Amino acid sequence: MAARENILNRIRAAQGRGGAPAPQERAAVAHYIKAHPQGPRPKSGWEPVARFRDRALSLASTLTEVTSVTGVPGAIATYLTSHSLPPAAVCWPEFGTLDWRGAGLAVEARAAGESDLVGITGCFCAIAETGTLVLLSGPDTPPGASLLPETHIAVVNVNRIVPGMEEAWTLLRAAPGGAMPRAVNFISGPSRTADIEQTVTLGAHGPYRVHIVLISASPVAASGGEAAGCGGTK
Repeated sequence: MAARENILNRIRAAQGRGGAPAPQERAAVAHYIKAHPQGPRPKSGWEPVARFRDRALSLASTLTEVTSVTGVPGAIATYLTSHSLPPAAVCWPEFGTLDWRGAGLAVEARAAGESDLVGITGCFCAIAETGTLVLLSGPDTPPGASLLPETHIAVVNVNRIVPGMEEAWTLLRAAPGGAMPRAVNFISGPSRTADIEQTVTLGAHGPYRVHIVLISASPVAASGGEAAGCGGTK
């Protein structure tokens, strides 16, 4: 702590502000943090949904579009078949009542284990600028479903696509309850690393497949009052 205080004192001295911060200084800092002002941003004249599609595909994610949440099981069944994956998965509770059996799938609404190969989740929102999925941890949105299986399938409603990260944080701060979750995970395509000989390797620290099912029409409400595919803040 002494070293920390020395560093901060030297910074204040360089700014011409000696001694401990005055109450008005602390109040100004608190006000600034509470206001969450946005910094400079690049121009963003693109349409958010089209931009999200393009950026997600550029990150090695794959994407399927359906017109309603009822089309999700069929779209996922087609994806699993095309990749020779088993017709089984775990999912978040909000998707547990979909007609998985009718699509020929065995999907369980439970936490993911080490033997599960496919995890199906929603997302709190998606960021158009970077093609990123934003997932919150919680009892009804267990993060393991997006981290443990080799294949992560995310259901995304177009009405939860925001232009940039700034809007994602604004949306989260305005969410019911007001409290931040224990973890906010940003997923930009499959897990990858280039630590070994600068060679990009997929799946080193998580799924090596990320597939997005984009619901392009008005979403159907899911259990708990959240829109299906949104992933609430519970």
